[in-house]
Amino acid sequence: MPAGAARLRLTLADQISESGRMTDPAWRAAIEAVPRELFLGAELYRPNGAAWEPVNLAELDEEEWLRLAYSDTTWVTQVDGIDPADAPGPVVGRPTSSATLPSLVVRTLEVAGIREGDNVLEIGTGTGYSTAILCHRLGDANVTSIEYDPHLSKRAADRLRSIGYSPTLVTGDGLQGHSEGAEYDAIVATCAVRHIPRPWLWQVRDGGSITTTLSGWMIASGLIRLTLDDSGTATGRFTGDTISYMLARPHERPPRPVFHRLPGQPRPSRIDPGLLQDWTGHFIAQLAAPSAEFWTSGENDVVLADVATGSQAWTEVGQDGWTIHQHGPLLLWDQVEVALRTWQKAGSPDQSALGMTVTDETQTVWLEVPDGPSWELPA
Repeated sequence: MPAGAARLRLTLADQISESGRMTDPAWRAAIEAVPRELFLGAELYRPNGAAWEPVNLAELDEEEWLRLAYSDTTWVTQVDGIDPADAPGPVVGRPTSSATLPSLVVRTLEVAGIREGDNVLEIGTGTGYSTAILCHRLGDANVTSIEYDPHLSKRAADRLRSIGYSPTLVTGDGLQGHSEGAEYDAIVATCAVRHIPRPWLWQVRDGGSITTTLSGWMIASGLIRLTLDDSGTATGRFTGDTISYMLARPHERPPRPVFHRLPGQPRPSRIDPGLLQDWTGHFIAQLAAPSAEFWTSGENDVVLADVATGSQAWTEVGQDGWTIHQHGPLLLWDQVEVALRTWQKAGSPDQSALGMTVTDETQTVWLEVPDGPSWELPA
């Protein structure tokens, strides 16, 4: 007999609780109640080498499908705007929507500190699963969710209505928020941003919070909860969680150009490029070079390419250690090197040592204390 969905929801709730990502009984009740399989629909993508392979419910038996739905896994539901139902076969591209793993949904909501009676704006409806979790906890009247993609927005609305939820759903740019529902006790983003959109500051009440993942074009991430004071300044510390969300579409990277190593002045590197493989080291490097992309070439070489100026930096290893080559108006490796050495001098702490201050004029991420070493975001 196929395993029942209700029993699998209980098992999933147990797994999330045991992981330490869920401590509030109200969120557990929501995980136990909301049918995740409904929000996955009849098709999704799973990785197949460098491609994404569409999977149809009709190809799986019921038990296999339900176990897939209730695994604590992120399932991609759209690649470059193409639904799996419309894919002719495996596709190569960038995921543009997904069903986020339930433990990350709950962890984000717990970091946000949401309580009964809160008026919440969710940025990124996506499949609607996290919206349903919020509705179960808060009631429809206290939940507003905004989705950039009209197709995803309509589908999520249909699925939410089918199980009796009727939150305020908006189709539009979540970076602009939704002023008609303000003021909010909390704004929670299920996408990542390069900087905090100013409308979010304007739409949260004094003492309210903004919980989001800060990311960038190097695809390094940090989860943070910011609290707004009565002067309009939002401050907070990163949690240290090693989690990530997709970038909001208006903040996405431009298409990566074909990379050619250009001649530049070589010099020995003063840091090991392997530092960029560390979760926090990667994040620090992104703060130092916010318009650059990062990837590895070959077995060990690191490449940085600046989208705005065409500047580049690339490493190679020899008998005497690492050599860095830099080309263009920005000395990208110099910027990254200074930042990472500053972080090392502080003892190479994890992201919980980082904080952020946001005003209408400036947005900075700082190390250890607000007046410590800092990096300004491209706001």
